[in-house]
Amino acid sequence: MSRSSSTEFSLSLRGIAKTFVPRHGTRVAALARVDLALTPGEVVAVVGTSGCGKSTLLRIAAGLEREHEGSIHVAGTAVTGQGPGLDRGLLFQEHRLLPWLTVEDNVAFGVRELAPELRRQTVSEHIALVGLAGFERAYPHQLSGGMAQRAALARALAPRPRVLLLDEPFGALDALTKIQMQEEILRIWATERTTLLLVTHDIEEAVFLGDRVVVMSGRPGAIRHVAPIALPRPRDRTSAEFAAVRREVYCALFERDGTIASTATSLEE
Repeated sequence: MSRSSSTEFSLSLRGIAKTFVPRHGTRVAALARVDLALTPGEVVAVVGTSGCGKSTLLRIAAGLEREHEGSIHVAGTAVTGQGPGLDRGLLFQEHRLLPWLTVEDNVAFGVRELAPELRRQTVSEHIALVGLAGFERAYPHQLSGGMAQRAALARALAPRPRVLLLDEPFGALDALTKIQMQEEILRIWATERTTLLLVTHDIEEAVFLGDRVVVMSGRPGAIRHVAPIALPRPRDRTSAEFAAVRREVYCALFERDGTIASTATSLEE
């Protein structure tokens, strides 16, 4: 990647390296000098086998891992050494809604500093954006898995972050709900144009959602391959063009000395 000014990017990660040092045991090198930058409104999907450091990379980008090498810039502003900020939204595999709060109150949690009227308007707009109008007073236990994840998405988007970080956000959903949520997040992205950085084990999901797919090597994680996805949206998962890109990513992920490992395209932890 060229050393362009970080002000050109929504998110810029440069020279990111991370080694875990347990009190007892062997040091583990998780990441080895990763450079990655996302332009405004871009969707970048990161794929890699378990243990390659992709979730660690996302946690560093979010500010949840502070002890690392390298620098992080959000819209040109350095955030290295700081904790999480509202400029970076985060969506986990589990919805992590507060069970004692309603959908409305969960979404309002991240915008508590807004004036009351603006807060009510923001919460209402984002609940409607994710298709949960009418469920404002519902509690998390009253929602299906997909609905709970929609509420978590509304909570992440309400502060209007510059970058939304997604860590296997649909991994806990059944296959059909997962496809529906993939299509839903693209609908929301088309409205909000928030920059998205997605970590996933699912190659098809990466190709369906991403403008680029970044393939990570095994530990210590480094970028092995970057596949630009030039397919127009909405994408046809059954088309030959889609299959060709999926195969490119598959080969980059599993190739070992010219031999493609015999592994299913969609991985599980």
